[in-house]
Amino acid sequence: MLANRTLRLGLILSACTLLAFTAGRTTAQPEGGEPRLYELRIYTTLPGRLEALHARFRNHTAKLFEKHGMKNHMYWVPTDEKTRDNTLIYVVSHKNQAAADKSWSEFIADPEWKKVQAASEQDGKIVAKVEKHYMTLVDYSPVKQ
Repeated sequence: MLANRTLRLGLILSACTLLAFTAGRTTAQPEGGEPRLYELRIYTTLPGRLEALHARFRNHTAKLFEKHGMKNHMYWVPTDEKTRDNTLIYVVSHKNQAAADKSWSEFIADPEWKKVQAASEQDGKIVAKVEKHYMTLVDYSPVKQ
Protein backbone atom coordinates (compact mmCIF):
# COMPACT_ATOMS: atom_id res chain seq x y z
CA MET A 1 0.00 0.00 0.00
CA LEU A 2 2.76 2.45 0.97
CA ALA A 3 4.78 1.51 -2.12
CA ASN A 4 1.78 2.17 -4.37
CA ARG A 5 1.12 5.52 -2.69
CA THR A 6 4.79 6.47 -3.04
CA LEU A 7 4.71 5.50 -6.72
CA ARG A 8 1.59 7.64 -7.29
CA LEU A 9 3.16 10.61 -5.52
CA GLY A 10 6.30 10.19 -7.63
CA LEU A 11 4.21 10.14 -10.81
CA ILE A 12 2.38 13.29 -9.75
CA LEU A 13 5.58 15.13 -8.92
CA SER A 14 7.24 14.02 -12.17
CA ALA A 15 4.26 15.13 -14.22
CA CYS A 16 4.15 18.52 -12.53
CA THR A 17 7.88 19.03 -12.96
CA LEU A 18 7.71 18.21 -16.66
CA LEU A 19 4.75 20.53 -17.11
CA ALA A 20 6.54 23.38 -15.37
CA PHE A 21 9.73 23.06 -17.41
CA THR A 22 7.98 22.71 -20.77
CA ALA A 23 5.05 25.10 -20.43
CA GLY A 24 7.22 28.07 -21.39
CA ARG A 25 4.92 30.79 -20.09
CA THR A 26 6.17 33.68 -18.05
CA THR A 27 3.29 35.76 -16.70
CA ALA A 28 2.36 35.38 -13.04
CA GLN A 29 -1.35 35.39 -13.77
CA PRO A 30 -3.59 36.35 -16.67
CA GLU A 31 -4.36 40.05 -16.79
CA GLY A 32 -7.44 40.81 -14.75
CA GLY A 33 -7.97 37.17 -13.88
CA GLU A 34 -7.15 34.45 -11.44
CA PRO A 35 -4.41 31.86 -11.92
CA ARG A 36 -5.26 28.86 -14.11
CA LEU A 37 -6.41 25.71 -12.41
CA TYR A 38 -4.41 22.67 -13.50
CA GLU A 39 -5.87 19.18 -13.33
CA LEU A 40 -3.65 16.12 -13.17
CA ARG A 41 -5.37 12.85 -13.98
CA ILE A 42 -4.02 9.33 -13.72
CA TYR A 43 -5.99 6.62 -15.51
CA THR A 44 -5.37 2.97 -14.75
CA THR A 45 -6.71 0.65 -17.41
CA LEU A 46 -7.90 -2.89 -17.22
CA PRO A 47 -5.30 -5.42 -18.44
CA GLY A 48 -4.54 -5.09 -22.15
CA ARG A 49 -6.69 -1.97 -22.61
CA LEU A 50 -4.11 0.86 -22.61
CA GLU A 51 -3.88 0.96 -26.42
CA ALA A 52 -7.67 1.34 -26.64
CA LEU A 53 -7.43 4.29 -24.24
CA HIS A 54 -4.64 5.85 -26.32
CA ALA A 55 -6.73 5.49 -29.48
CA ARG A 56 -9.74 7.08 -27.79
CA PHE A 57 -7.69 10.05 -26.57
CA ARG A 58 -5.72 10.39 -29.81
CA ASN A 59 -8.76 10.30 -32.07
CA HIS A 60 -11.51 11.86 -30.00
CA THR A 61 -11.14 12.73 -26.32
CA ALA A 62 -8.48 15.45 -26.53
CA LYS A 63 -10.52 17.28 -29.19
CA LEU A 64 -13.66 16.97 -27.10
CA PHE A 65 -11.82 18.40 -24.10
CA GLU A 66 -10.94 21.49 -26.15
CA LYS A 67 -14.53 21.73 -27.41
CA HIS A 68 -15.67 21.95 -23.80
CA GLY A 69 -13.14 24.56 -22.69
CA MET A 70 -10.36 22.39 -21.30
CA LYS A 71 -6.84 23.15 -22.42
CA ASN A 72 -4.71 20.08 -23.16
CA HIS A 73 -1.15 20.37 -21.87
CA MET A 74 0.72 17.09 -21.69
CA TYR A 75 0.14 13.35 -21.79
CA TRP A 76 2.53 10.70 -20.45
CA VAL A 77 2.96 7.01 -19.81
CA PRO A 78 5.21 5.88 -16.97
CA THR A 79 8.41 4.04 -17.77
CA ASP A 80 8.47 1.72 -14.76
CA GLU A 81 7.65 -1.91 -15.45
CA LYS A 82 4.77 -2.06 -12.97
CA THR A 83 2.62 0.71 -14.50
CA ARG A 84 3.83 1.35 -18.06
CA ASP A 85 1.31 -1.05 -19.61
CA ASN A 86 -1.79 0.20 -17.82
CA THR A 87 -1.36 3.88 -16.94
CA LEU A 88 -2.00 7.19 -18.72
CA ILE A 89 -1.15 10.45 -16.97
CA TYR A 90 -2.19 13.83 -18.29
CA VAL A 91 -2.67 17.49 -17.41
CA VAL A 92 -5.40 19.80 -18.62
CA SER A 93 -6.18 23.26 -17.33
CA HIS A 94 -9.22 25.40 -16.72
CA LYS A 95 -9.93 29.08 -16.08
CA ASN A 96 -11.07 28.21 -12.52
CA GLN A 97 -12.93 25.53 -10.56
CA ALA A 98 -16.35 26.65 -11.81
CA ALA A 99 -15.10 26.38 -15.39
CA ALA A 100 -13.66 22.92 -14.66
CA ASP A 101 -16.96 21.73 -13.22
CA LYS A 102 -18.88 23.13 -16.20
CA SER A 103 -16.45 21.63 -18.73
CA TRP A 104 -16.63 18.17 -17.20
CA SER A 105 -20.43 18.28 -16.94
CA GLU A 106 -20.77 19.30 -20.58
CA PHE A 107 -18.19 16.76 -21.72
CA ILE A 108 -19.90 13.86 -19.94
CA ALA A 109 -23.29 14.90 -21.36
CA ASP A 110 -22.00 15.41 -24.92
CA PRO A 111 -23.74 12.97 -27.33
CA GLU A 112 -20.51 12.73 -29.34
CA TRP A 113 -18.59 11.61 -26.22
CA LYS A 114 -21.27 9.05 -25.38
CA LYS A 115 -21.01 7.64 -28.90
CA VAL A 116 -17.19 7.54 -28.79
CA GLN A 117 -17.18 5.91 -25.36
CA ALA A 118 -19.67 3.23 -26.39
CA ALA A 119 -17.80 2.45 -29.60
CA SER A 120 -14.42 2.26 -27.85
CA GLU A 121 -15.82 -0.09 -25.19
CA GLN A 122 -17.42 -2.60 -27.56
CA ASP A 123 -14.67 -5.06 -26.58
CA GLY A 124 -15.08 -4.26 -22.90
CA LYS A 125 -14.57 -1.53 -20.38
CA ILE A 126 -11.24 0.34 -20.65
CA VAL A 127 -10.67 2.33 -17.47
CA ALA A 128 -10.49 0.64 -14.07
CA LYS A 129 -9.59 3.70 -11.97
CA VAL A 130 -9.35 7.49 -12.31
CA GLU A 131 -7.33 9.59 -9.89
CA LYS A 132 -7.57 13.39 -10.15
CA HIS A 133 -5.81 16.30 -8.50
CA TYR A 134 -6.57 20.00 -8.96
CA MET A 135 -3.54 22.27 -8.59
CA THR A 136 -2.46 25.89 -8.77
CA LEU A 137 1.07 27.12 -9.23
CA VAL A 138 2.95 28.51 -6.23
CA ASP A 139 4.60 31.93 -6.28
CA TYR A 140 8.13 30.45 -6.52
CA SER A 141 7.34 28.20 -9.48
CA PRO A 142 9.84 28.75 -12.34
CA VAL A 143 6.88 28.81 -14.74
CA LYS A 144 4.15 31.13 -13.57
CA GLN A 145 1.13 30.37 -15.73
